[in-house]
Amino acid sequence: MSQVSQVERGYFGEFGGSFVPSDLQNVLDILEEQFLKYKDDPEFNEEFHYYLQEYVGRETPLYFAERLTKELGGAKIYLKREDLNHTGSHKINNVIGQILLAKRMGAKRVIAETGAGQHGVATATACAMFGMDCTIYMGAEDTKRQALNVFRMELLGAKVVPVTKGQARLKDAVDEAFADLVQNYDHTFYLLGSAVGPHPFPTMVKHFQSVISKESRRQILKKEGCLPYAVIACIGGGSNAIGSFAEYLPDQEVRLIGVEPCQAASLTQGTAGLLHGFKCLVLQDENGNPMPTYSIAAGLDYPGCGPEHSYLKNSGRAEYVAVTNEEVLEAFQLLSKIEGIIPALESAHAVAYGIKLAATLNQNQTIIMNISGRGDKDVEQVFHMLKKEKNR
Repeated sequence: MSQVSQVERGYFGEFGGSFVPSDLQNVLDILEEQFLKYKDDPEFNEEFHYYLQEYVGRETPLYFAERLTKELGGAKIYLKREDLNHTGSHKINNVIGQILLAKRMGAKRVIAETGAGQHGVATATACAMFGMDCTIYMGAEDTKRQALNVFRMELLGAKVVPVTKGQARLKDAVDEAFADLVQNYDHTFYLLGSAVGPHPFPTMVKHFQSVISKESRRQILKKEGCLPYAVIACIGGGSNAIGSFAEYLPDQEVRLIGVEPCQAASLTQGTAGLLHGFKCLVLQDENGNPMPTYSIAAGLDYPGCGPEHSYLKNSGRAEYVAVTNEEVLEAFQLLSKIEGIIPALESAHAVAYGIKLAATLNQNQTIIMNISGRGDKDVEQVFHMLKKEKNR
């Protein structure tokens, strides 16, 4: 299969599109027009890369996990260290790109959704830096799980709105953010955090997150003299995964593997349907309503996925697998103890599958695992989960 191309605007095969009210479609058309205008503009890109380097701290290392490699006795394991970015995850890459676009569009108010809080923190950070009003929608359940990140967002000057509707998780936060945009589109910029939503959001997020694979591809060629056997990333909506995969899409010999939670596995268990104004593989009932999901990683607790991931799954270019909460907790602890790197629970999904795969390969093969975020935000949650497990 050749590199993914959008034969029709906003579509990846049958997936994608924009199924929104006409007023909102007008706003999205303007957003697309401005994105296309600036994405290849030398001045815009110079400013984008300036902030990535000077503010975010890029490029991030591609670290050879020597002790983990020896422990497993298989493939050489490299970690793409997105956890070392300012604010602690890959989310800041896309946020910097979109905030610069918002600035050029004259926006004074920015809204965003967040699950684990990392996108919310990144958005609040950028809004503080550029002096913009910031509102973050977050499921009420997630505000409890990620209380530290709520405080960080408020410390940065953002207004955090707990969403109590539905399951009070990420999907419901997205619902509220879109409802806000419909009401306030004339003066509000929705800084969407994942590669989901109506066109042009998935394309825009991929564009800004592709910096991950642009770097890792160059880095692995320098370190190993060849491309990796596989690139592995966790996936909820799919921003860190599509960013990790983007530059490898034409390289047929490179396996691209997305790792989902067992109880929110839209790519391995979902069917085609509409969600948040676009078509994707989604966990839904017989009436087309999104089904309840659960993940110990709040950032992956979403019943759908990005349209390009849906296309990559159906076309066979990428593989998607699911891991259990128990496997994730084991991986979280193993990477911490063996390499001194505490991953986000989201990232620990990629680690959980990566360590299983690495053990089956030989020492001449290499894999890249994307450590999309650091685990500071999850340490208290994991502490309570392990304590509960121990007392059973």
